[in-house]
Amino acid sequence: MTKQEKSEHIKDLTIQLAEATNFYLTDISGLDAGMTSDLRRACYKANIKLSVTKNSFLEKAMQASKRDFGELTSVLNGNTSVMYSDVGNAPAKVIKTFRKKSEKPFLKGAFIEEDIYIGDEQLNILVDIKSREELIGEVVTLLQSPAKNLISALKSGGGKISGIIKTLSKKNN
Repeated sequence: MTKQEKSEHIKDLTIQLAEATNFYLTDISGLDAGMTSDLRRACYKANIKLSVTKNSFLEKAMQASKRDFGELTSVLNGNTSVMYSDVGNAPAKVIKTFRKKSEKPFLKGAFIEEDIYIGDEQLNILVDIKSREELIGEVVTLLQSPAKNLISALKSGGGKISGIIKTLSKKNN
């Protein structure tokens, strides 16, 4: 790779990191071709972009970026692949599901909407993070619940009142 090509690659990585809301740094070394292909397929289905890059390129791109990646540069050793996703917990779910078949991918770190997670032990926490859409759905459900209860009470209460009135009118006759 020429110096110009390296420079272009780092520039492209810097742009990807600047545009990414969420990304995970993982180690997929040791996976055979079939397993790697299965992982790529699982990522594609979950709308996750998986790419493998050199640590030195990734570190230079992080330094060139205007974002603060904190301790993420400290995990850049060995093989590193980057999983880009619009949904914060999607890569964690793919990793957790894939680990039922293999010990890898190993989570090195993650950048989720300006928050930084370091280490594989963070995987369960990342799986449980709710996406923006999930949070909106929960809020809408909570807001609808009192209205549904009120309507239900009015409907059932109306039936009770009319039943009482009918019973009283029959007793008076």
